Amino acid sequence: MTDTTISQIGVVVRDLDKTMKLYTELLGWGPWNVYEHTAPILHDTHLHGKPATYSMLCAETMVGDMCYELIQPLEGDSIYKEWLEEHGEGLHHVAVMKPTQADSDEFKKKMAENGAEMLMGGRIGENIEFFYLDSEPNLKVILESGTGHAIDLKPVRVYPEPE
Repeated sequence: MTDTTISQIGVVVRDLDKTMKLYTELLGWGPWNVYEHTAPILHDTHLHGKPATYSMLCAETMVGDMCYELIQPLEGDSIYKEWLEEHGEGLHHVAVMKPTQADSDEFKKKMAENGAEMLMGGRIGENIEFFYLDSEPNLKVILESGTGHAIDLKPVRVYPEPE
């Protein structure tokens, strides 16, 4: 199995623009690539083992070698909305993305064998699979994995706007 290097930290927020502005002003992070993940680009989505339809706004920036992601849920039920209702805004997951589908499938299998059930997942475009695992009982954090990165997609906008 390939290593499980942290590739991303994900934070769930209610107001993406307000939060990007604060991170930029207080920490100097950015620029942020903003992505709108909606159907049909977002497809084959599921929640708690059942087909589901949901959408989200995401903003990503690189902080050193790691991607930092802000997620604002939009339509439909999702683990992001569940998180906001139960915990409020804040740290949601750690991502350990895999380079190939085979590596992703192997990781998914290993985690399932150790009790980490699939919470939510789907596909973005043709090359990106994402899924969240209930690894909190063992690892005290939700893990995201899959293949590909949204950073490979064309953003709908960049914040702050380039001059």
